[in-house]
Amino acid sequence: MLIHRIQLAHPSRWLCGAAWLLAAVWAAVFPLITAPEPHRVWGLCAAPGYLCAAVAVLSSPRRGRAVPVWCAAVGAVVVPFALLVLTGCAQSEVEVMERAGLLTLHQGTPYLADPRSVVEVTPYLPGMAVFGVPHAASGEDGLLLRVLGDARLWCAAAFLGCLWAARRGTGVQETAERKARNTYALGAFVASPVVAFPLCVSGVDLPLTGLLVLVLVYAARRRPVAAGLALAAVCSLKWTAWPAVAVAVALLAQRGGFRAAVRCAAVAVGGTALLLLPGALLSPGPLVRQVFAFPTGRGPWETPAASPLPGRLLADLGTAGWYAAAGLLLCAGAAVAVSLVVRPPRALVPAADRLAVGLSLAFLLAPAGRFGYLAVPVTLVVIARLVGGAGRTRPVRDLDVQDSRPARPVPAQV
Repeated sequence: MLIHRIQLAHPSRWLCGAAWLLAAVWAAVFPLITAPEPHRVWGLCAAPGYLCAAVAVLSSPRRGRAVPVWCAAVGAVVVPFALLVLTGCAQSEVEVMERAGLLTLHQGTPYLADPRSVVEVTPYLPGMAVFGVPHAASGEDGLLLRVLGDARLWCAAAFLGCLWAARRGTGVQETAERKARNTYALGAFVASPVVAFPLCVSGVDLPLTGLLVLVLVYAARRRPVAAGLALAAVCSLKWTAWPAVAVAVALLAQRGGFRAAVRCAAVAVGGTALLLLPGALLSPGPLVRQVFAFPTGRGPWETPAASPLPGRLLADLGTAGWYAAAGLLLCAGAAVAVSLVVRPPRALVPAADRLAVGLSLAFLLAPAGRFGYLAVPVTLVVIARLVGGAGRTRPVRDLDVQDSRPARPVPAQV
């Protein structure tokens, strides 16, 4: 009976089933080839969930969209997240955030003056310490307090909160059917390995990605102050988010006019400076060495971000190779900047695509990097399309996320 039903499956269901099967295979490989314990735990939990999702898609059309998404979400997100948080098993990034929160509460800056090893380095800007503050405030006395203090919990909450705010912020009017379809699509993407894996094992890049989406949504809605505040928040987490300022300003210049763009830039720069100033004043040297020199391979500690990407391969050739990688990175950044002037984005999706291109080039050409960093631009591109109203009759790139009237400067609103 199951084989008969599978043979009658619609081609689109075949594609969905194949996608979940591919995810199951990908997750099943983790326990076999990866050393970190959090990766193995996630793979052992996620593979059965993805397999159940594939069977649910292919076996019966009456199960609809909800059952496969729930199977994948439970197997790839709920179960491994609960296991890893309850046992305290996590990637080193979680410990870094929690230590940064503790240091911020005690000394006002998340950086140790003289780290003894690479595990004591904080390669993030001071804003990332916010996700470690609950751990510092709750301590480890008792299971409940330890769970509530886990930085991954707050990273996931920030990410999902940004997605919720982005969907509401688009101002798109959807029918009940389209709203349900887009909700299931967004849930399926969150349950996919691109989001589920980092959400469970580290969570460090998810708040950054969610805030980037929110920035572009507010810019597309001609809300310069809101976009500037979101930019200030994301730019205080990692300096890799700083290119978003240029993209958001270019989008606002097209959607709301020159004054709105300047207002957004002023709020973003001023807010970022205000958030970074305490850490910069209290520990300027450690901040430069740990946040800028260390991730680019120029600090006194060897960075663990050593995936064989083009920039890393060039940097391994020596000093000349490092400067060549840095030069290519600057040229790529200049090319993206020129494209924003020559052909600025006019809507949410083109802006997300332009930012994703810039981030991808940065991660590929940086003297030190990881393949996992590329999940940020991928997530940005997909979620921009989902929150922007996928499934419309008109292409999203040509659609104003607020209304269908021609874009023209209007009074800015928060």
